[in-house]
Amino acid sequence: MSREQLINAADPPHYRHWPPGHPHHLDLPATSLWYNLEVSAVRYPDKIATVFYDSVMTYAQLRNQAEALAGWLQTHCGVARGDRVLIDMQNSPQFVVAYYAILRADAFVVPVNPMLKTGELRHYVTDSGARVVLCAQELWPQIAPLMTTESGGASDASGTLEHALVAAYSEALNTPTQLAVPDFVRAPMRVEPSARVTRWRDALAASHVPRPPKAGPDDWCVMPYTSGTTGNPKGCIHTHRSVMHTLVGAMAWGSGRHDMVSLGVLPMFHVTGMQAMNSLIYIAGTNVILPRWDRSVAAEAIAHYRVSNFTCIPTMMIDFLGNPDLANYDVASLTYVSGGGAAMPEAIAQKMKDLWGLDFIEGYGLSETIAPSHLNPVHRPKKQCLGIPIYDTDCRIVDPETLRELAQGETGEIITHGPQVFVGYWNDPEKTAAAFIEHDGKTFFRTGDLARMDEDGYYFMVDRLKRMINASGFKVWPAEVEAMLYRHPAVQEACIIGAKDQYRGETVKAVIVARIEWKGKITADDIIAWAREEMAAYKVPRLVEFVEALPKSGTGKVMWRALQEAEAAKADG
Repeated sequence: MSREQLINAADPPHYRHWPPGHPHHLDLPATSLWYNLEVSAVRYPDKIATVFYDSVMTYAQLRNQAEALAGWLQTHCGVARGDRVLIDMQNSPQFVVAYYAILRADAFVVPVNPMLKTGELRHYVTDSGARVVLCAQELWPQIAPLMTTESGGASDASGTLEHALVAAYSEALNTPTQLAVPDFVRAPMRVEPSARVTRWRDALAASHVPRPPKAGPDDWCVMPYTSGTTGNPKGCIHTHRSVMHTLVGAMAWGSGRHDMVSLGVLPMFHVTGMQAMNSLIYIAGTNVILPRWDRSVAAEAIAHYRVSNFTCIPTMMIDFLGNPDLANYDVASLTYVSGGGAAMPEAIAQKMKDLWGLDFIEGYGLSETIAPSHLNPVHRPKKQCLGIPIYDTDCRIVDPETLRELAQGETGEIITHGPQVFVGYWNDPEKTAAAFIEHDGKTFFRTGDLARMDEDGYYFMVDRLKRMINASGFKVWPAEVEAMLYRHPAVQEACIIGAKDQYRGETVKAVIVARIEWKGKITADDIIAWAREEMAAYKVPRLVEFVEALPKSGTGKVMWRALQEAEAAKADG
């Protein structure tokens, strides 16, 4: 009897393609995330935890520094169980230490995008109620106005931060390197200490001893903010248990081992990069950290440290494979390449397969699910596919208006039930209530993402619920048109938005970055003519604009809303 025949007829169709030998249920540790670091440091004290431009930190050093900073948070800042503490840093060993120091203090991590300016940060500070921030010195000018003054007043009208711990990345550099180290990483500490501002090294040197940890699996762990479709960013409350599910699940799915070496280039403030960091600590792997994407340094790091795992977004892989010097680097150590955020263009995935013999393992998740709710099976991935629901995760496709469950092949909204789903939005019971529905006897989270499920139970993204172009009554899903445009040899990157049209109401506009060798040789008419041959008439871009670069968020995602808003403003003007 075949494996497929052994599957119960009542089971979801993706069970037929479940990773061989894997259970459907995942037993989770009944501990906090801090305990993961404690165990790894006891088991492998001298093993390398982080590599930063050839400078290393062992697991024992990582634990000791995190404990010292936890003691500083409790003793110097009065941080107590459940208090929110901000981290505003780029990828660095200090980010890892800061994250686990906050957890060791039984506090609640609030990671923020290091690209944010003071006006944007104000919302995160006031909304979370954080009194303490751990930040990098190049970001201090954005944080400083949000600090209370020495006399207790606010330097900014809404400044509530009482204590700041400021780090210089250069303090993590302890070994000479031939790698290209950015100036902001090499910069020495320049921030002056005060009653409310402490330098990183001074906090470590104080050697404060933290109280015994009390946080358990149901304590608050981390609160990433999500932009949503309207209004201010919303904090997603996650417990140690919900965070533990996707980090343990990711390692089980990809057969992670303690000898794993990963390239830590995805931003750690974002859930995908964050969970890559947490997963490595759980298995005592090595994290080769880059604070910013640099395709040449990435290739050199992979070759030098024999990196086995590379988690990235499509724009990174497009750039990586576009490096004319790539053949000069030995990247044969790579055994697992994965990512998400957007569909990997088929041509790029195929090039990777041709070069390295590796499939790109795509996944899908949100801040509300603290990374993956879906992953492609390693033994049977599909291209441009979200994958299948992972351990203990129940996902359905429903009509976004009636909430009626839809049949296989129909496009509707993804709803998700599982251990990784967040508790709710911070201080926003109305949005929390709107985010959940009762369906089939369970509470499901409404993702706001439109997808379809094929006959094998694999999910394919169609688009965001709010991102749809209605052209003369025809519904155009931008992601679908973008995927088709990537087939054109002149297209490096593409973003589809809606433009006002007197006749059609809306029409399709393509904003394109042309490949270097095609610049000046390709026209809008050429793209339109090609599209007419490749797609249905209602999907064809009627307008094409060439730009030097597409706007991207701190996590590398194309900011299509910014382009859409600019187009709307142009039409209104």
